[in-house]
Amino acid sequence: MNVAAMADAHTPLIEARGIVKIFGALRANDGIDLKIMPHEIHALLGENGAGKSTFVKILYGLLQPNEGQLFWEGQPIQLPRPAAARAIGIGMVFQHFSLFDNLSVAENVALAQPPGTKLRDVEEGIAAVSAAYGLPLEPRRPVHTLSVGERQRIEIVRCLMQNPKLLILDEPTSVLTPQEADQLFLTLERITGEGRAVLYISHRLEEVKRLCQTATVLRHGKRVATCDPRKETAASLARMMVGADVAMVEHGRLANRDGAVRLALKGLDLPAEDLHGTALKDVTLNARGGEILAIAGVAGNGQSELFAAISGERTVGPEAVAIDGKPVGALGVTERRRLRAAFVPEERLGHAAAPRMTLSQNALLTGHAANGLVSYGMVDMRKASAEAARISGTFDVRKGKPDPEAGSLSGGNLQKFVVGREMLREPGVLVVNQPTWGVDAGAAALIRQALIDLSRRGAAVVVISQDLDEIFEVADHIAVIHHGRLSAPEPVSAMSLERIGLLMGGADHAD
Repeated sequence: MNVAAMADAHTPLIEARGIVKIFGALRANDGIDLKIMPHEIHALLGENGAGKSTFVKILYGLLQPNEGQLFWEGQPIQLPRPAAARAIGIGMVFQHFSLFDNLSVAENVALAQPPGTKLRDVEEGIAAVSAAYGLPLEPRRPVHTLSVGERQRIEIVRCLMQNPKLLILDEPTSVLTPQEADQLFLTLERITGEGRAVLYISHRLEEVKRLCQTATVLRHGKRVATCDPRKETAASLARMMVGADVAMVEHGRLANRDGAVRLALKGLDLPAEDLHGTALKDVTLNARGGEILAIAGVAGNGQSELFAAISGERTVGPEAVAIDGKPVGALGVTERRRLRAAFVPEERLGHAAAPRMTLSQNALLTGHAANGLVSYGMVDMRKASAEAARISGTFDVRKGKPDPEAGSLSGGNLQKFVVGREMLREPGVLVVNQPTWGVDAGAAALIRQALIDLSRRGAAVVVISQDLDEIFEVADHIAVIHHGRLSAPEPVSAMSLERIGLLMGGADHAD
């Protein structure tokens, strides 16, 4: 693919000088300087709330800075809207896809093309870009039939068809198997080999060390470091991000699965709720006291349906789910909580917590079933407030006032509250879906250690996660879900990234 003449090799493709963005009293970006050179994969690192999203939105024209200046190939520019960024050669692939499931690949790509572009021309363009960059796609396939990795290819191909010189990627491997991630890295190296550049946002520090030549680290809206990540350790990069050493997670692996079965699934079948859901097929699982059983898989392979069946949000046959030997498949969430089960869903705001309710009210939402917060039909709000304060203190939930609305917390702090609310009940069974999704290194370490500690006190802990680093850090045994089927659990010592990636792609699963 031909690329427009690139800037001189010593001239930054894009440069930011003194970028400031203010929202009310918050300086989300505070004098940020950054240079990205042609041929470079440049990482942007930082904790939640460090200012990364605000900064890249400025680079892409979604936000305007209050102070500072952007330069493109040495010339000052203003980007009043994303169309202006795309016009000069800046493309962005967001973490959350913007695809229409009922349209074909080509029809989705055509939505980003100039008006009047023929669908046949779009199909030919997809084929050319796919072949050039190793991103295989079938232009006429409906999107709802594709894997998450294939959907990400659509986003990247759609962006590359605009011929960008700078490609911004936000957490691009969070939904990929290891093999798909390896293929993406080859594609990015091919892109930068042409003189283009990539700005790469990721919390996976080993991945950054492998792929990127430069890293800029933000903390509290300021640039605190620029380094060559290949010369750093993951720990030193995390230290730059957090400003202190991140606690190491301590995990004594189990030699044998000799605890009592506390959560059992037997031949669980569950139909998909809609056209784009995933049916569960003959799922069998035994989670034992004293262990963490991790369930890996690419997003959209039945994780949400599995969580709903275990938690009681969707009921099944009575014998299909058992807690401490008691059949509960036909029971709802509250009845299962009364049997000392606890559940943390993936979506923290709206599913795990009500955004317009205070933390004490959110503590009541699940605590009424088993925490003694309701007696003879009367709510004890003093106990609820004390419980919210206990959760906040134990899990370092940082907030602006004693009992704020849940929606006012940052994502990482709300996640700590939601996880803490369930764990401090000392459940016998805990099922948590994406426990550290979108939280920074310090909060992730706190949550993971708490999960391990709870299991070692005798609980059966089931962790559903797409983060393989997390799974290998906390799990005693690992199973993989693919197209609604669950593989047999294997000891973490028997699993490799290659093996788990093959299972995530469907190996050893019957269709």
